[in-house]
Amino acid sequence: MPGQSVQAGALIRVWDPVVRIGHWVLVAGFAIAYLTEGEPEWLHSWAGYAIAITVALRLAWGFVGPEHARFADFVTGPDRVIAYLKALLSGKAERHVGHSPAGGAMTVALLLMLGVTAFSGMATLAAEEGEGPLAGMVARVESAEHDAHDGHGEKAESPWEEIHETAANLSLFLILLHLGGVLLASSVHRENLARAMITGD
Repeated sequence: MPGQSVQAGALIRVWDPVVRIGHWVLVAGFAIAYLTEGEPEWLHSWAGYAIAITVALRLAWGFVGPEHARFADFVTGPDRVIAYLKALLSGKAERHVGHSPAGGAMTVALLLMLGVTAFSGMATLAAEEGEGPLAGMVARVESAEHDAHDGHGEKAESPWEEIHETAANLSLFLILLHLGGVLLASSVHRENLARAMITGD
């Protein structure tokens, strides 16, 4: 809560296990999926499934979880986000127990973009390989492997692939902004926000 009085040096339990474990699953899943770039395909795919499941769980937890996990606790309008960012840059931002307005906005943006990345990845797999959970719903792109006219053995690309690559790169951009914001807020508020996502306190 904004302005909540806390004794210096006191620890408060803020992040529950679902939020903390989900956060680090997303970190590991995205790192693996992004760095493998589809090779080996099974590792890339399973990292994507982990992201998809975690995003879905976190979205549900945002409505039924404890106080600081709920969207109602940290989703605000753009005016409050901008005001907080201006105050943060000047070193005078109000401390928040839980997500700040900017942190809340980034949480929503990351969940949505990671969700798009995971879905488009599964759609790409379904379209190009006829595999995965969306195989029965996404039209398969015809392979050119046996096309007698070109003989190149190249596989036709699905339009989902471009969406997937764009979403992954946008996710990476948001992650870099998120890391910068965490470092700045940790400095301004003189607390280790990254450690708090490990311990919960």
